[in-house]
Amino acid sequence: MDYLENIREGIRSVKGNRLRTILTALIIAIGIMSLVGILTAIEGIQSSVGSNFASLGANNFDIEAKGLDGRGGTSQGVQQKKYEPIGYKEAQQFKDKYDYIGSVSIFSRITGSGEVKYGSEITTPTININATDENYFVQNAYEIAEGRNFTALEIQNNNNVAVIGANVVKKLFPDNVNPINENISFLGSRFKIIGVLEEKGGMGGGGSDQSIYIPIGLSTIVADRVLRYSLTVSVPDPLLLQTAIGEATGVMRGVRGDRVGEENSFNIEKSESLADRMEEIAGYLRIGGFSIGAITLLGASIGLMNIMMVSVTERTREIGIRKAIGASPAKIRLQFLWEAIVICQLGGLAGVILGILIGNGISALISEGGFVVPWLWMIVGLIICVAVGLISGYYPAHKASKLDPIEALRYE
Repeated sequence: MDYLENIREGIRSVKGNRLRTILTALIIAIGIMSLVGILTAIEGIQSSVGSNFASLGANNFDIEAKGLDGRGGTSQGVQQKKYEPIGYKEAQQFKDKYDYIGSVSIFSRITGSGEVKYGSEITTPTININATDENYFVQNAYEIAEGRNFTALEIQNNNNVAVIGANVVKKLFPDNVNPINENISFLGSRFKIIGVLEEKGGMGGGGSDQSIYIPIGLSTIVADRVLRYSLTVSVPDPLLLQTAIGEATGVMRGVRGDRVGEENSFNIEKSESLADRMEEIAGYLRIGGFSIGAITLLGASIGLMNIMMVSVTERTREIGIRKAIGASPAKIRLQFLWEAIVICQLGGLAGVILGILIGNGISALISEGGFVVPWLWMIVGLIICVAVGLISGYYPAHKASKLDPIEALRYE
């Protein structure tokens, strides 16, 4: 009896015991479904989050003066070199000279205790007043709920325009007043509101909700002190990040006047902690999902072994007849092993299909990712099915191959 005949015999046996086969395959299907379903859901959620990493800043890097405040420190008793903060002219020079792929934004915090006035309404001195350009909101995934972003011309001409946060609107304007094109006053100047940011929420209602943004050039006019500036460079493809950092380093060294052989007077930090953390969490979830699926499959393999033992007992006379007409123990063993593998594959295919559907359903409920077909986990699931069939079917097959043909023929 060759391998194909063994497979055909296994399929005939499966057809002859359909209810038992369905129940046994269902046990395997549940195990594979839990394994593939959990891992598919994880892949789907990660794919959805990963597609938004560029807008969340995963493809960005920030350039700031070393030490931020320009003061030197001590390291092992040695006084470190002092570096000046990045000034507005240096930031603007970098933006003009950096011609590699991507966009550059300049940012400066003017004050964190601004007081804003609209008509007779005055806020408490808790408003963050920042200066930036038209690229900042895009790079930080800030959505404009009403109005619009700055234009390049407004940034170039230092127009007195402002984009404000949701909490600022609530504190200054009645519900029936649209803040767009209204004038507010702060830092001794009047500004026309051109945009309102979408509310982010969060503890204390801070962040962008509690902030006002004005064109970056005005920071040198309205501020009563020397400010420090930071730059953010965003590239469209994370594969270009390292090259962009190299280009930015060379440009900024030239702008800052760093001599050959000297260390950089600035720091460049990649904004990839979110992507790294997500990948780390996804790795833990995969381990957990695989463990849960493995435990379920362990129970399924025990159930399959029990069914195969029953099958050997029921078919004792059949085994005796096969041995009597010349079937070797190896052929008998292969027959039962193939039968177990066929049952496992039927359950595995059903489990893979159900797992993909359920996993994508869970992913769709949690995130906005598209339909994911996890080819790797499908292949792994089917390979596991073969392994489960071999492990669960070996002992019953071995027992069947060791039956004495005379005793087997006498079995009632």
